[in-house]
Amino acid sequence: MKETTTIRVSKKTAETLENLREKLNAQNLDETIQLLVKKQRKAALDKGFGIAKNRIKPFTEEDRGEDRN
Repeated sequence: MKETTTIRVSKKTAETLENLREKLNAQNLDETIQLLVKKQRKAALDKGFGIAKNRIKPFTEEDRGEDRN
């Protein structure tokens, strides 16, 4: 069984989380928060590595830059 804890938030924040839970089809507020964390992490990675997105190609033998004869 997972350990749990209580987090104190304002009523407004609790209502916002509940609305997001319904919008995201999450089963509970814990799942809602986990989905939001994953979404934020993905956005941060996309921002950091998105510069070369769609320009990165797999390496080929020709990319080695060494003479293997």
